Amino acid sequence: MWSDILKTLRPNQWTKNAVVFAALFFAFGDRAQHYQLWAGLRLVLPAALIFCLASSGVYVLNDILDAPADRAHPRKRHRPIAAGRLSPVSALRVGLLLIYGAAFLAWVLSWKLAVVVGAYIGLQTAYSLWLKHVALVDVLLIAGGFVIRAIAGAVVLGVGISPWLLLCAFLLALFLALCKRRQEKVQLAGEPGEGGTRRSLLQYDERLLDQLIAIVAAATVVCYAIYTLSPQTIEKFGTARLGFTIPFVIFGVFRYLDLVYRHDQGERPEKILLTDAPILINLALYALAVIVIFVLPR
Repeated sequence: MWSDILKTLRPNQWTKNAVVFAALFFAFGDRAQHYQLWAGLRLVLPAALIFCLASSGVYVLNDILDAPADRAHPRKRHRPIAAGRLSPVSALRVGLLLIYGAAFLAWVLSWKLAVVVGAYIGLQTAYSLWLKHVALVDVLLIAGGFVIRAIAGAVVLGVGISPWLLLCAFLLALFLALCKRRQEKVQLAGEPGEGGTRRSLLQYDERLLDQLIAIVAAATVVCYAIYTLSPQTIEKFGTARLGFTIPFVIFGVFRYLDLVYRHDQGERPEKILLTDAPILINLALYALAVIVIFVLPR
């Protein structure tokens, strides 16, 4: 039972909550903030853990609602609730415990963080109950969840976060969500349970998704380039060298498109981001480049 509960919590998707650290990462180089890394970690790490609890609680509720449809899916039918190994009542208790626990801990840490966490829980609950069945709205809400995570990191640190950086987070999450929808559409095309598994898939067209992916991919790169070279960013960090990290973003987008279109991956972004060697190396080099730029004399 405990193993099934752990699977239902989807710890492999906790990587999404790394976005909470974005504000700390970029505050490290802010000349005006002079933020100490370890002092910031003591605030941001608990916030990220709170989002892990909240997101897992929402995943449990989502699996309870989706159990009938998941049984028609070739992979999701093995989920503990859909397979009948975990009762909905037991799962509901765990889900509510995690959600209430996350809200309480957020309030203890900061009332502002509690508001942000509450907004995230409300948004994700609305998504699970209804909005995930509305095409285009579903992917926009997924992307919105990442923006809320980024805001949470800034809130606990008490620092400002660039609107361009929030837009980059939104566009990148939207790009991943559209790629996920495309892969689901391709894999489930013609399957008897296609509409029951995710009704919004019936409202999507593969050609439309291809167009949207191309638009959002280009917008992500352009938005990041504008962020790194904008006068506000240069003034904030005291250097224009952050523009040297643009090729890493371009490569990351190109590599992900290669995985989606040539290797038929993309249905599970969290798995790709944890297992694909070129993407992992690219992320490590990007982080190293940013740190070097911030440390070098300006």
